[in-house]
Amino acid sequence: MKRLSGPVKAGLIAASLAILLVVIGILRGNVPLNPLSILLALLIGGGSWGVVVWAIATAALDVEHDIAEEERGGVEGG
Repeated sequence: MKRLSGPVKAGLIAASLAILLVVIGILRGNVPLNPLSILLALLIGGGSWGVVVWAIATAALDVEHDIAEEERGGVEGG
């Protein structure tokens, strides 16, 4: 876990929380109890939230790097 970047960690945490919420939904009876429905619910819930949070965190990190580089004078304003 130490070797993962911040955005990847954030995406994994969000995916884990989403999967937990999906499992709670399954236990409450909101998902039909056939294996395909359960698998799709887990993939859609965990996968979509994990990817969305990873993308946002990556974009934020890129902006922070660009701002830091600009403050150092590495990027010329166009």
